[in-house]
Amino acid sequence: MAPKKVLLLCGDYMEDYEAMVPFQALQAYGVSVDAACPGKKAGDSCRTAVHQGIGHQTYAESRGHNFALNASFDEVNINEYDGLVIPGGRAPEYLAMDEKVLDLVRKFSDAKKPIASVCHGQLILAAAGVVQNRKCTAYPAVKPVLVAAGAKWEEADTMDKCTVDGNLVTAVAYDAHPEFVSLFVKALGGSVTGSNKRILFLCGDYMEDYEVMVPFQSLQALGCHVDAVCPDKGAGEKCPTAIHDFEGDQTYSEKPGHDFALTASFDNVDAPSYDALVIPGGRAPEYLALNDKVISLVKGFMDKAKPVASICHGQQILSAAGVLQGRKCTAYPAVKLNVVLGGATWLEPNPIDRCFTDGNLVTGAAWPGHPDFISQLMALLGIKKELHLGIPVYDMNCS
Repeated sequence: MAPKKVLLLCGDYMEDYEAMVPFQALQAYGVSVDAACPGKKAGDSCRTAVHQGIGHQTYAESRGHNFALNASFDEVNINEYDGLVIPGGRAPEYLAMDEKVLDLVRKFSDAKKPIASVCHGQLILAAAGVVQNRKCTAYPAVKPVLVAAGAKWEEADTMDKCTVDGNLVTAVAYDAHPEFVSLFVKALGGSVTGSNKRILFLCGDYMEDYEVMVPFQSLQALGCHVDAVCPDKGAGEKCPTAIHDFEGDQTYSEKPGHDFALTASFDNVDAPSYDALVIPGGRAPEYLALNDKVISLVKGFMDKAKPVASICHGQQILSAAGVLQGRKCTAYPAVKLNVVLGGATWLEPNPIDRCFTDGNLVTGAAWPGHPDFISQLMALLGIKKELHLGIPVYDMNCS
């Protein structure tokens, strides 16, 4: 039997997190994911949108990353897939008018294959006529459409609410991703072992948007307790993030990302209580590397040989902490100087999504490598995710 394979239904200005988090999380767990968009083919991109509340009567929108498709919509064969994921954002408004999209969704529904839809994605479910007498939640503004389509509306009292009705998993917004992804994997036949881990994220202003949220929510979806801290900030405060992408210039562009909410206070962190440390990249490491308390924290994890996973520019902190001597390490190519001067053997990230494990240290070059980055950290933590297709059992852990 083949491993599980799912389809991600994409469109221009789908919500950035709502596409990338399930896309990369599922791959990290060993699920094959095809991302396709009507009118586009493999190798094309969809523009994404950053949606978040910033104090106005509705959410704000700004430009997100460019999301690369890896499948052609016109070549999609539903028989090849075990499930369907529908991101939200503004894309569902026009995708719900596309008969080919609606036919595809109906086929998944008729075959009783798992369908996971978040936020405004439920507009497509309503247009396809697959929510009649089904329990369903969504972003609150979608309620009138779902009610008119005959759904049994589940009130969205919090932004992290999820609802399950048979093969249908629905969620309110990207805040719900940990449960949303977990429920979808369960619907696919998945199980998790060794997930009772405590993981600390070292955050800072203008860390890369994907590089904090994707691993953060992917690890939460596994059942890990994950805390995010930033020097001089407390639980509930936020760090602005940066969207780093390649758009034809000689180096990456930067746009404002989501504001990331911290879950704990840096000054009150009980470092020995955590099993692993994750260091996102972006611009935050430039100034975090100058903070003596940050350096001490990193040294503590490395001295105790606890798993440390650092990506992109995060290795600037490792170099400043003096913990790379004699280690093998990769990073974003522009950080090679820091890595080499820090005493490490440089590992070329070719292609850019390559990640490496050296003892307790996992390093990656950039956010395209998240599936491997997360998977290698899972291996160090002893977390295994399995899909049961009756017999045999497939081990989803990637070493």
